[in-house]
Amino acid sequence: MHLNSKQNTWREFQSELQLEARRKKRFSSLKKIFIPVLIIFALVYFFNLNCPGLINKHVLRHVMENIENFHFSSNEDDFAGKADSSNKAHNNKITKTKLRNILADNKALINAKNSRFVLNDGSETFEINTSLNEELQRFIISKLDMLKTLDRGKPQRIAMVVMKPETGRILAMAGFDLSNPEFNTCTQGQYPAASVFKIITASAAIENCGYNPGTPIYFNGGKYTLYKRQLKERKNRYTIKVSFAHAFAESINPVFGRIGSKYLGGKTLQKYASAFGFNKNIESDFPFKTGSIKITDRPYQWAEVGCGFNETTRISPIFALVISGTLLNSGVEPVPCIVDKVKNLHGETLYTREQKAGPRIIDAHTAETVMKMMEKTITMGTAKKSFRGFKRDRILSKLTLGGKTGSIYNKSHSVKYDWFTGFARAKKSKEQIALTVLVGHRKYIGTRAARYGRMITKKYFTLYFDSEKKL
Repeated sequence: MHLNSKQNTWREFQSELQLEARRKKRFSSLKKIFIPVLIIFALVYFFNLNCPGLINKHVLRHVMENIENFHFSSNEDDFAGKADSSNKAHNNKITKTKLRNILADNKALINAKNSRFVLNDGSETFEINTSLNEELQRFIISKLDMLKTLDRGKPQRIAMVVMKPETGRILAMAGFDLSNPEFNTCTQGQYPAASVFKIITASAAIENCGYNPGTPIYFNGGKYTLYKRQLKERKNRYTIKVSFAHAFAESINPVFGRIGSKYLGGKTLQKYASAFGFNKNIESDFPFKTGSIKITDRPYQWAEVGCGFNETTRISPIFALVISGTLLNSGVEPVPCIVDKVKNLHGETLYTREQKAGPRIIDAHTAETVMKMMEKTITMGTAKKSFRGFKRDRILSKLTLGGKTGSIYNKSHSVKYDWFTGFARAKKSKEQIALTVLVGHRKYIGTRAARYGRMITKKYFTLYFDSEKKL
């Protein structure tokens, strides 16, 4: 649960009083112990001098070395603090698994406005220091609060997440679900992946079929349909020729459907989906669902999977972020983390974030190639309208931008899921972020996910460039 600053101050004051009482009691008890120990040592030393063979010299030397190395302090607090840390150093450390359980049982991560908060797991109180960028987080929350006031265009659910791909640190995570205010749409939900899965299909085609952005592709019919006749190898006067990069940027279903069914097949699709993390858990410090996928022995189903034209391939927004982050990480999976440090109310550090990367998923060249095609999504593809004029923008013009969109209705057609997952890199520095936005539109389509992606990117790099000027 969240506590305000006054509550934190009162809790810390009460904690200090309790700690002071324990220190005095402990010091009094230790004095009672050490006086008899010193008397015994004096007697042992006396007998050793007068009866050299009575006491084992190795035992005596060991005792003397430990006595000499023991730090006696005239400061009562210092003495009590050292004894406490010595006795409890191992007992008080918490594992990543325990931390995950603590965060799973609390709602503290849902739209947190502060990077530091206090929570209680029922037996102990912790101070959690997170990686959240408070200015970016509050900016996103302000957008969400504004959305909730709309009558028309208000989404059923929305999720926005931002990450540093090289470390996995989560910089922002916020969203809402109108039907369940306590539901974390960023971590708990699994939504149809739609065309986001084309990132994985494209990676597999590059590594297994030798595709590159300029590879010529042919298709018949509509771009966003997937009929069985569109999967046939045929060329006529109605056939359209595009490059592989163009097909990716425009998210052309028949192209990726044919790649999935004819050139990759079920086993290869399963292999790459598993490598990216589908049907697996990622050992993060906070709980989130990854993705689920089922691949049958039917070629048409492989086509559906390959282009994302199905409802059974599902991902969470955090997992979509991992997919984009893997590309930015040159093919190595980032492990998302949100906790930098955990302390108890005595100020003892119980947990510190460890730098850890996941396995290599794809070749670095493959990752770079897919990112080049994601840039086309922004300049001439499905996100072009949302990013229109970015080359003239004071902030966005300094960045290399890329992304992948996706859209699909739920079974009842009551919600249309709208994805944007992508990246932004500063052209003159190594600063970069991965981001994902999911919007579940209701009857009226409001602001698109890619447009929110643009807003978040501009806000983050405005803060970044402003901070650079101050240095």
